[in-house]
Amino acid sequence: MSDQEDDGLDAWGEAMAEQAEAEGGGEESVDPDDLLAEAQAAGLDELTEEPAQNVDEKKLETILDIPVTISMEVGRTNISIRNLLQLNQGSVVELDRVAGEPLDVLVNGTLIAHGEVVVINDKFGIRLTDVISQVERIKKLK
Repeated sequence: MSDQEDDGLDAWGEAMAEQAEAEGGGEESVDPDDLLAEAQAAGLDELTEEPAQNVDEKKLETILDIPVTISMEVGRTNISIRNLLQLNQGSVVELDRVAGEPLDVLVNGTLIAHGEVVVINDKFGIRLTDVISQVERIKKLK
């Protein structure tokens, strides 16, 4: 090898050694107490474990004010546009449910329960008779 190549290799070796030192690749070990002291000096707080209940309450609190649309469905039917245009006051539309069958309770279009119509103080309401489990709701999404 020539002297120029030796100088190039030496410079390369020196650069690698400097990089190893800078990355802490030497034989030094890092003391955890030193790291904690550095973190505290940098203004980082120690991580504390919050009880799971508080975390769940905080997560729930973030969604409690989100508005949702709840609707009650008596039944459904498919009709042609021709028949739809012929509907007028007094027309009867046959639905896919029989009388007395529970209504569907939908939240944002997703079935969550079944219920029956009730009248309280001259206003309509619905009494939930069967709430769909989360597992069943997830199965219907797939």
